[in-house]
Amino acid sequence: QAQLAESGGGLVQAGGSLRLTCIASGRTFSSTTVAWFRQVPGKGREFVASFSTSGRTYYADSVNGRFTISRDNAKNTVHLQMNSLKLEDTAVYFCAGRDGLHSNLVYEYDYWGQGTQVTVSS
Repeated sequence: QAQLAESGGGLVQAGGSLRLTCIASGRTFSSTTVAWFRQVPGKGREFVASFSTSGRTYYADSVNGRFTISRDNAKNTVHLQMNSLKLEDTAVYFCAGRDGLHSNLVYEYDYWGQGTQVTVSS
């Protein structure tokens, strides 16, 4: 069974930065599209960013220009560098994976981590 595990969340002031890390195990990482989603209480998971098998990255409009997704297939890791954080970025952040092409749809992803809390204060 494929497994994902996130880390790097925490409390940060608005305008600050955090870097999230996701470590994958149990499958061939290079064949997957990886993504970050986030969720606040009472709402569904929201697409944040993805890194496809083709090497192309995708970002939600709300984070474009502030967040950067990267991956290292040799280490089976994916990162989300979050800069210029805003109050509305507060959420539980999840990494996710799927076999094949890029998708920004929650139900297209097969593998999920447990989530890491990011709290932005002012």
